[in-house]
Amino acid sequence: MDVSGKALQGQWLSQGVSSAAAPASSSPAPENGQGLYECPMCHLVCTEYPVIQEHVELHLEECSFLERNLSDLELAKHLQHEEDRQRREAAARQEREDFQKLQQQYGLDGSGGYKQQSLKNMEKEVAWGRMQPSEYHKRKAGMMESLAFGIDDGKTKTSGITEALCHYYQNECKDIKHVWLSMGVDHFHCSLGDKGWGCGYRNFQMLLSSLMRNSAYKDCLKDNSSIPCIPKIQSLIEDAWREGFDPQGASHFNSKLQGTKAWIGACEIYSLLTSFRLKCQIIDFHQSTGPSGTHPRLFEWVLNYYSSDKEGCAKVVCTSKPPIYLQHQGHSRTIIGIEERKNRTLCLLIFDPGCPSQEMQKLLKGIDGNSLRLLRRFVGSLKHKQYQLVSTDDVLSEEEKMARRQASQCFTAQRIP
Repeated sequence: MDVSGKALQGQWLSQGVSSAAAPASSSPAPENGQGLYECPMCHLVCTEYPVIQEHVELHLEECSFLERNLSDLELAKHLQHEEDRQRREAAARQEREDFQKLQQQYGLDGSGGYKQQSLKNMEKEVAWGRMQPSEYHKRKAGMMESLAFGIDDGKTKTSGITEALCHYYQNECKDIKHVWLSMGVDHFHCSLGDKGWGCGYRNFQMLLSSLMRNSAYKDCLKDNSSIPCIPKIQSLIEDAWREGFDPQGASHFNSKLQGTKAWIGACEIYSLLTSFRLKCQIIDFHQSTGPSGTHPRLFEWVLNYYSSDKEGCAKVVCTSKPPIYLQHQGHSRTIIGIEERKNRTLCLLIFDPGCPSQEMQKLLKGIDGNSLRLLRRFVGSLKHKQYQLVSTDDVLSEEEKMARRQASQCFTAQRIP
């Protein structure tokens, strides 16, 4: 490099870009004696210092831009990751809360069962002055005795309503063409121990009270000659699960009902009845079959259940048929009969375990059109999305019971439509 080239290099170094570009010492000098400058980034060779300086600054600006964009991208990714994490945590928290609410709603939250709820509610009655301490101790002793023997104490039972209805229809009710009634059925109301969750058990008690009146089922029920209390019914369902009925349902309840407030439905009623060698079936009305979300085909099915020959029969037919278990979302009831009116409309007669015994007992003092509103349900009043019926109409042999137990490994119901 000649003297003029060294001078230019010194000038270039003194301007603060010593690491940006350097003279291309190995390159031959041009004819005018001027030095060569090489870009350290892309190795471009240039003879003009201002040109190489501008070129290197463009490189530096590009690097700064890329670094800044990369930093922004990393920040955006971090914010998105944090937002996703918070969303997942919120969803998981909501799922846990919803699950806990469902457990509480369906009695699977470990808060105790019939006995615990009875004692707790009776203590509240005493605290509010609605029950004397002496009455509390008397009722507690009665409850403990009932639980020890596994027999319902009968305090919420009302007997004789179906018989009173039969008398009423025979002598009154001019707008009725035909009415079919189940064999005698006792009404059972939810008590302090099962309020809010015991409807399925109370409906089973109603069904059993009718089955016990029918000699055709006597042999099947010889070990159950008394109406069981709710904890005993829970124990009987657990026994059916241990036999092998409905393993999926058993798994849902962790094979345990005793000591819980667990709701039961059509599958548990079916398993329990079948374990007694009673021939029953589940009918699933899984969607409406009429206008405005109604279920007219459910009413037609009930009519056919009670009588396949509607024409020419007596106005009032007190059949030997057991009542029908009726299930829908959140509640269950018992169908005890059906009216066919002169205008051809149908009306179900229903026992609701949510109706207090005091109201049901009024029917024993006298029945009229007004009091029958407790029992009557027209097509327009049943508008839940889905209904299930459990009907009983015969007994099973041991071989048939085993076949049905095997079939319950994968539960199916007759679907209408």
